Order: sequence, then structure tokens, then C-alpha cells
Amino acid sequence: MRRYDSLQAPESAFDIALPPSAQSPNQCVFRHADRGIWLYHANSMEIMDVLGEQHPNGVFDMIFADPPYFLSNDGITCQNGKMVKVNKGRWDKSQGSARNHAFNLDWLSRCQKLLKPNGTLWVTGTQHVIYSVGFGMQQIGMRILNNITWEKPNPPPNLSCRYFTHATETILWAAKAEKAKHKFNYEAMCELNDGKQMKSLWKVGIPKKEEKQFGKHPTQKPVSLLNRILLASTEPGDWVFDPFSGSSTTGVAATKLGRKFVGCELDEEAIAVSVKRLTKAVEDASTDLAKEQR
Repeated sequence: MRRYDSLQAPESAFDIALPPSAQSPNQCVFRHADRGIWLYHANSMEIMDVLGEQHPNGVFDMIFADPPYFLSNDGITCQNGKMVKVNKGRWDKSQGSARNHAFNLDWLSRCQKLLKPNGTLWVTGTQHVIYSVGFGMQQIGMRILNNITWEKPNPPPNLSCRYFTHATETILWAAKAEKAKHKFNYEAMCELNDGKQMKSLWKVGIPKKEEKQFGKHPTQKPVSLLNRILLASTEPGDWVFDPFSGSSTTGVAATKLGRKFVGCELDEEAIAVSVKRLTKAVEDASTDLAKEQR
């Protein structure tokens, strides 16, 4: 994977140097210092450890995490009218409840340390992982602000006909600590909801066709979902981190909304898609800015 440097800039706190390992090249593959975008092809735990040492009081205003759901255990689903395995990859295989929870505690603790005192963490998941995540948040002293149910339209049918159709995911929103004064852009959320208070039931569609023009990621989230999350809990210029970036939907949405982004992803195919998506996001943001200045 080639290194991408769109602009040269002075050394930054996010120019992280890590030696390559057998599991990861540990390198920055996309860097746009003017817009505040860094993407690393690296092990997220190692990146978070370095950032935690550099910023003991926290550095990010918001973190969005879409961790492994641990559901790739030879189950089946329906895709385009065909029965297919739900296996996403080795990274998504369950290691047993105890080891899965230990992993969740590891990355949650690191995220908590990287948040600014009033920063917040958003985590998506299904029943395979989200209860462990919620319990882990409570164990390390975070405060769960909302349990949001994300309802998806037209979910795939349940082929076994032995369960209700899986049509939702859960999004947990948590503050760094019990007494933290988290940011919530109440008026912006009311504006998105026809002037009414927004409920914790969100109906948001799957990623649009154009969001997958550079390739598909098996757990890709829609840009519209990240737009809402960012608008709810950040301001323009705020720093956002995603430790499991996937195809970098968080980075695309952050760039569009004028937030700054640091991401980390281990899968090489996802990194290749991310670089293309972030490149286009920067180009689109520059075009939009040029139009505004005319």
C-alpha cells in the first residue's frame, strides 16, 4: 500500500511513527493536514497506546466505533435473493464470551482515555456484542447517555423462520465519565426532526449505491447515519476518531461537515477503499467551498 500525502505540513501530534509488525505495516496511508485528516493502516490498540501517552488528558471530542460483532460463525442470511454465509472474516469470529469481553474492555478503556473530559463515544452493535460493550462502559465508569435503536428498512428475511426478522442495530452513546458535561446539539436534532424532539428510534436507510462506488465493505455504515451522529455531538473543527475505520464512512462524513478525523484500520482491502473515498471527500469539500466563495 503506497503512502498518500496530499499536502506537506509541519509535524503534528497525529504523525505517529510505529515500527511495522507481522500483523500490520503501521503506516499513515492518507494525510491531509490542512483539513485535519489522518488514516493509518495499523493495529488500533498500538495507535491508541501511543496517542494515550502523548495526550494523557484526552485529545478527541468524539469517537465513533464500529467494532467486530463476533457473528461470523457460519450462520446464514439472505442477500440479493440468495442464501449466503454471514462470515465477514477472521477478525469477526467469536473467541468465546470471556475473551470477547476482554477485547471490548481493552479498546473501550483506550477510547475513554483518548476522549477530552467532556467528549463522547458512540458504538454500534447487534446482540452479539452490544451487551458486552454496554457492561464494559459501566465497568470503566462511563455514563451511557442513550440507547438508540437503528431501524433498517427492508431487512433480509429470516430464512430459518425460527426467529423474528433482524431489522435493527443498537447504538450506545456514552460520556467519558459520570459527571462529564457532554455536548448535545439539541436544536440541530429538532431541526432534522421537523421541529420536534428527536427520539431514540432512528429510521436510517442502508448505504446508497454511490457510497460503494470504490468497493464494498461488509459492515459499511451509511453516511447519513454518521452525519446525524456528528451533528448531534460535535461542532465544526472538532476532532473525531474511529479505531475501526472500515471503509472510512466516519472520515467521509467528518470531512463533509468540517470536522477533523483520525482513523485506523487493519484490513488492507478496506484501506484501499478508504483512501479513494477520502480523496473524493476532500475534492468534494474543496469544490463546495469554492462555490460558497463565488
